[in-house]
Amino acid sequence: MQSERYNNLTLCYMSKLRILYATSEINPFLCKLNVGNYIRQLPEAMLNRGFEIRILMPRFGLVNERKNRLHEVVRLSGINISVGDDERPLVIKVASIPQAKLQVYFIDNDDLYQRKTLWQKDDGSYHEDNDERAIFFGKGVLETIRKLGWSPDIVHCNDWLTGYIPLYLKSTYKNNPLFKNSKVIFTAYDNAFPQQFPLNDMYHKLKMDDVTESMLRFTEDGFNYNTFVKMGAEHADAVTYTGQLSDDIMTHFNALRLDKRVEQIEEDEEYLAHYNDIYDSLISELVRV
Repeated sequence: MQSERYNNLTLCYMSKLRILYATSEINPFLCKLNVGNYIRQLPEAMLNRGFEIRILMPRFGLVNERKNRLHEVVRLSGINISVGDDERPLVIKVASIPQAKLQVYFIDNDDLYQRKTLWQKDDGSYHEDNDERAIFFGKGVLETIRKLGWSPDIVHCNDWLTGYIPLYLKSTYKNNPLFKNSKVIFTAYDNAFPQQFPLNDMYHKLKMDDVTESMLRFTEDGFNYNTFVKMGAEHADAVTYTGQLSDDIMTHFNALRLDKRVEQIEEDEEYLAHYNDIYDSLISELVRV
């Protein structure tokens, strides 16, 4: 019954629905935390159901370009992305997931992603520019999709560094024809870290058109992992999470249940069906638009 309802919704809306996945990692290119395996099966399952898929992640230095056969997409590269007063060139690379008929687009910048560590240095301290790496990625994803001229019906954001994509979609990009009807899912993972980012610096770095102070009301205690997660959840149309999150985040998620679907989904034999149901619900909203 659920599959029949899904197929009917798909047919009445358009011939091929589109899902954009933004993620910090995906197997086999990178799987240092619990995100890469969790997100791996989902795009392939949706591709097999007839969705058109795009996947974007950062090109961290831990991703072996030669082994994974990455190559630059020249027609998409050459954009400058602003983070505060700095403008950095965006380079887009692409590679295929073997046996999956899926391509992954990599957001790259020499200054931000080439180092051979993820979020922490070899001595255990955190990279001071982790905030800039997240903001650059979020803006880079949306600008890459804009340059592709590809209009996603669903934008599925995975992990804390995608937390500002829902914010930008509901503000700066809300009237862009490519995104104005896009539905957003934000998925949080149990991979919190203690790094704090300077409050005034962050306000300046993430600033974009139509981002109001009310949209940043979760920042009273500064910018950190919790801030990114709350921001992503607040401006998404549906929220999922896996693992054990902090009491602070769960309090926020529970408050959101009044306005949107918030669901814990663990990686098991049922998790693809859970996401299919969430996509089904969002497609229903698209059909009614």
